[in-house]
Amino acid sequence: MGAVLAGGQSRRLGRDKALLSLEGRTLLERAVVALEAVTARVIVVGPPERRPFTGAADIVPDAYPGTGPLGAIATALEAVATPRVLVVACDLPFLSAPFLDRLVSCSKGWDITVPLVAGRTHQLHAVYAQSALPAIRRQLTSGDLRVENVFPLLRVRYVDELDLGVSGADLRSVWNVNTPEEWAYVQRSFGTEPAEDGERLSASGG
Repeated sequence: MGAVLAGGQSRRLGRDKALLSLEGRTLLERAVVALEAVTARVIVVGPPERRPFTGAADIVPDAYPGTGPLGAIATALEAVATPRVLVVACDLPFLSAPFLDRLVSCSKGWDITVPLVAGRTHQLHAVYAQSALPAIRRQLTSGDLRVENVFPLLRVRYVDELDLGVSGADLRSVWNVNTPEEWAYVQRSFGTEPAEDGERLSASGG
């Protein structure tokens, strides 16, 4: 089961990240397609107006509005009956099917399976098991909305580059877009528009 989180407000970018277009598809559509390559079903957690941009994926309204990604992860887990959900943000232009497939294969028996790439964790490019849901709900109730703060309460597997068995372009799967400069870098990478030298994508998982 896969879930794309598409309810963010894109404040730093200044426009809706989910609807940015590459090669004739929005970033939201590209995320859905990437998940469809490795999971049997995909949902999109976000507002109903996302419907025209989700392909065959079902829209699930956020059950915890105003709580950011943590509430969206809880919504995804509550919306499905599968033991685990592969969760990704909607602003990951380089999502890699081999990377995602390997991540899922490492997730059995863990509450959360999260990539550790270049020394950084990527909470919005991770696998969450149903067993994580009670702790996530308690954290939501406490008002602590930082996804990584639930990790010490659960069994978490950190999957590094060696565990993943991927390299090069596939490792860009975790890169996300937050600013106009980062979006220009993406466009240059896809050969659609030049970007200024020195621009880099975020690898924050958020």
